Amino acid sequence: MSSSSPASSLVRPPLRARSIVPPYLLARIAAADAFGMARAAEAARRSLLADPPLREERARASGATPATPPSALAVSPATVAVDRTVFDAGNTETLPGREVRREQDAPVDDVAVNEAFDGLGATHALLLDAFGRDSVDGKGLPLLATVHYGTDYDNAFWDGERMVFGDGDGEVFGRFTASLSVIGHELAHGVTQYTAGLVYEGQSGALNESFSDVMGALVEQHQRGQRADAASWLIGEGLFTDAVEGRALRSMIAPGTAYDDDVLGRDPQPADMAGYVDTRDDNGGVHLNSGIPNRAFALAATELGGFAWERAGQVWYDTVVGASAPLDPRSTFAQFAAATVEAARARFGADSAELSAIERAWVTVGVRSDDTPG
Repeated sequence: MSSSSPASSLVRPPLRARSIVPPYLLARIAAADAFGMARAAEAARRSLLADPPLREERARASGATPATPPSALAVSPATVAVDRTVFDAGNTETLPGREVRREQDAPVDDVAVNEAFDGLGATHALLLDAFGRDSVDGKGLPLLATVHYGTDYDNAFWDGERMVFGDGDGEVFGRFTASLSVIGHELAHGVTQYTAGLVYEGQSGALNESFSDVMGALVEQHQRGQRADAASWLIGEGLFTDAVEGRALRSMIAPGTAYDDDVLGRDPQPADMAGYVDTRDDNGGVHLNSGIPNRAFALAATELGGFAWERAGQVWYDTVVGASAPLDPRSTFAQFAAATVEAARARFGADSAELSAIERAWVTVGVRSDDTPG
């Protein structure tokens, strides 16, 4: 580990919208003028300044009503219908914008509107089909999205009420509705908001980001009917233009390998605790250190095989919604790992392949050791 200030000394910053592109990556792009990417550099600078505040969170961590027990939220897919509405901000930063498509409306001529609409539906389908959860709050919350936010806006975010998508700068990033894993990732911040309320700093913030990556990957795999061993485990695949040497924003199965580019630099995510980054930046490294639990999940899911949402995904979901016991909103990696072990034991049994695979995955990334109790 590096020797910067310990996470425990962090002062919790004001709540900000949960954005898919981390600030350290935008900072690299903001200096891209020297590479002939003036438009991208200016767009990144605006995006760094324009990230809006997070609307009031409905989560236990912020003092709201405790989460409803998951057993009371499970529903039958046959009795639930998704409720989606997409708005167009018209390249302004005023939300929600003009309503352009509602549930039951036919596709429109705007590809970003249709991608956002379909992505909301795909995320709702995973939550409902795999976990019996009716929308992000478990109670049928309408899913809202705004497209064409800002001018060349280099991000997508969940603001506590809705998904918001930029169009990208055209030099480094294309439109953010093009990646289903991004849509699933951001909506999963809503699931965490209504359940565990993982505080968005330090290790609990990295777990918040990681759970969103897990769900983003599962939404994409579920929509494709894809098994774990056939999945790319990439988050944000397709966002970069052809000018970038990179495949995606992050790789869950191989953190630190998603991109290696003259302008963007090399993907800085660590793959295990030996590379853990102790920093004050990025809310205590929430987008950096999320690579460690990301890899633990991907390792467990690929070892188990089949559809990742049925086994490893079910354990991670059970953990975050508190199926066995409430999760501490300030959980460390070690506490979260222990909670997944208990969730696996509760759902699949003490001698199950699921429990063994999850224990091995946490050992591989250095969060637990072979002699960790439990």
